[in-house]
Amino acid sequence: MPKLKPPFKLNVPMLLTWMRIAMIPLVIGIFYLPETWMTMGTKNATAMLMFVIAAITDALDGFLARRYQGWATPMGAFLDPVADKLLVSAALVALVGLDRCDMLVALVIIGREITVSALREWMAKVGASGAVKVNWFGKIKTIAQMTAIPMLLWWDPVVVSTSLLSGELNIAFLGRVLIIVAAVLTIYSMYVYLMAARKALTAPASDAL
Repeated sequence: MPKLKPPFKLNVPMLLTWMRIAMIPLVIGIFYLPETWMTMGTKNATAMLMFVIAAITDALDGFLARRYQGWATPMGAFLDPVADKLLVSAALVALVGLDRCDMLVALVIIGREITVSALREWMAKVGASGAVKVNWFGKIKTIAQMTAIPMLLWWDPVVVSTSLLSGELNIAFLGRVLIIVAAVLTIYSMYVYLMAARKALTAPASDAL
């Protein structure tokens, strides 16, 4: 499908990306406000809402950049994954501080992002970036992760009252389970990337460069 001409000159994807970056300190900073200003329940809901909005802008800016001519830029291609990783890392740091996420789980997820980013940079350097394209395990990991983090930011149980189910839904428990699932998938997807790149990584220096 051919790209459409943008309705106006302002580069909306870049604007959304910078907005996402600007929201990163707010996700953590909201928890530093005194209780006299905002209750913990309100902080939880606000942080969760900001994270969800930021995640939506991630999907939206990618769609707009692909859809309209001139809105996909090298700067945008660079900043988009950086903003995503900073957002997730900031949220995980906040959750560890709140004792809602295990430090090891956060370290695994953040460490994987650093490792895979470095691996992709190396593979691009040796002209083999196609070997480390996003795989399905990585996509499922992202879904689990981006579902778990808002749940852990929300934390409080949700009352459910329907014809099929009634009672309290333990959001904290579901979030903890999903973040562990995301961590397991994180390790496996990193293994898949490393195996795909093993030929370039184990090649003699003169061949790899």
